[in-house]
Amino acid sequence: MNSGWPDGAGPVLRLCSWNINSVRLRLPLLQRLVQEAAPDVICLQETKCPDPLFPAVDCAAFGYPHQAVAGMKGYNGVAILSRHPLQEIRVHDWGGKQDCRHISARVAGLTVHSLYIPAGGDEPDPAVNPKFAYKLGYLSAVAEGLRALHSPEDPAVLMGDFNVAPLPSDVWNHRRMLRIITHTPVEVDHLHRLQASSGWVDAAREFIPPDTRISTWWSYRAADWRAADKGRRLDHVWVTPALKPQLAGYQVLSDGRDWAPPSDHAPVLLDLYRSGDQACS
Repeated sequence: MNSGWPDGAGPVLRLCSWNINSVRLRLPLLQRLVQEAAPDVICLQETKCPDPLFPAVDCAAFGYPHQAVAGMKGYNGVAILSRHPLQEIRVHDWGGKQDCRHISARVAGLTVHSLYIPAGGDEPDPAVNPKFAYKLGYLSAVAEGLRALHSPEDPAVLMGDFNVAPLPSDVWNHRRMLRIITHTPVEVDHLHRLQASSGWVDAAREFIPPDTRISTWWSYRAADWRAADKGRRLDHVWVTPALKPQLAGYQVLSDGRDWAPPSDHAPVLLDLYRSGDQACS
């Protein structure tokens, strides 16, 4: 179980996941996130930056001297930024490609994963769309890999852009979205298998009922994303059952979608109580 936060940490550990869509382009927005939300650990996706060009000095100046990065030029890329030391940093290559989609590290007695699932293209037929076939294969490979890495008793957090909105309440229109990639039944089935691999708990739905709508992504195509309100919950935060008693809070920073130049994803926050300090029910 969780061995407790590092010296100087508060009773709650705050983790953040954000598909930033270019860390160098949106570096001022990362600083704003730090100022407004003060996370202890930040998991980034789509950093779009090779490791030598990652803004490590800037991130350290923001208060995150401990960093784990796996990036490439132009697309993909994941990172973990932390106020506390990182150990056992691992880059995970699933699906037969080294495409910088998954990194993990130990921090504060937990294993934290930053994961970016492939988008899958536009045609939801793996027979004619290689990108969709790769997405389904990648989901299966991650499920097998995480099953080997984590038992339900192992304290771990899996967060990132999963590019799947599994529940009817995770999209703006369930019936219309059933043939749209991110909400097709085959993707949802693959995501459920991934969730079952280590008994992962969907932290968001521990605080927000499953029939209540949540969105973390809004398309750039809408001139006014708030008015259109055609969002999807593509960004997820899961914990192993070992951490379920320590769940303290969940929040989507939807205002972050307005920060300029915007990412089409909003940051997502998860708060965890120190082991033994969870609130009484």
